[in-house]
Amino acid sequence: MKGKAQEKIILVTNDDGVTAPGIRALIEAVSPLGRVVVVAPDSPQSGKGHAITIGVPLRLDQVDIFDGIEAWQCSGTPVDCVKLARDKILHRLPDICVSGINHGANHSINVIYSGTMSAAMEAAIEGVPSVGFSYLDYSFDADFSLCKEVAHSVAKQMLETELPEGTLFNVNIPVVKKEDYKGLKICRQADAKWVEAFDERRDPRGKKYYWLTGEFTNRDNGEDTDVYALANNYASLVPVQFDLTDYKMKKKLENDWKL
Repeated sequence: MKGKAQEKIILVTNDDGVTAPGIRALIEAVSPLGRVVVVAPDSPQSGKGHAITIGVPLRLDQVDIFDGIEAWQCSGTPVDCVKLARDKILHRLPDICVSGINHGANHSINVIYSGTMSAAMEAAIEGVPSVGFSYLDYSFDADFSLCKEVAHSVAKQMLETELPEGTLFNVNIPVVKKEDYKGLKICRQADAKWVEAFDERRDPRGKKYYWLTGEFTNRDNGEDTDVYALANNYASLVPVQFDLTDYKMKKKLENDWKL
């Protein structure tokens, strides 16, 4: 007689903090698929990218805020959360890691800055199929019902598919009425970026400070990009890699440079 199949373990994390509505929505979306373990920052960590904590003690405390779900809050970054989850809580690699649901877009160049995606990327570096979910609604009381359907579908397919080591997906979901939603579209990352500036201001004591501002600019007319998909009522899924080698430039240098 065959032994009972081992229960799937799903690591849930984010960068908005363990009390953010988005992570609760993500837990609800994936909990029917396996044993969920949550390890998330104890406070918002947006824009931290792949930062890790060095030279400062990390705190890790169990919290009872999700009914029947093992959850921990960490004083560090999203990447710290994933590292601690593996080493001190799970003591093994999870079957998948899901990060989010982020309050705000992480399409195009935003993937570089995103703590949501960096947490997923850290798990992928360790060989865990991982995905970051982001919703283009920044409001705290956003309706995550469509996001939950997308997250459940993607996580389910990830668990049922034999994915190569290092698999990492970036999923963004538009703000759209359910009847206008067109489905999930496999995309590439758009050539789009923030044109940034710093607004110089004065505090109540008259001292200068600077506030980052900017305007999002899409330089990509392709209809296969994440930005295009989201603008046309699709959710976007971009397969992401963390090998940053520019292979075209590598070949050019090998051919042209005399070293």
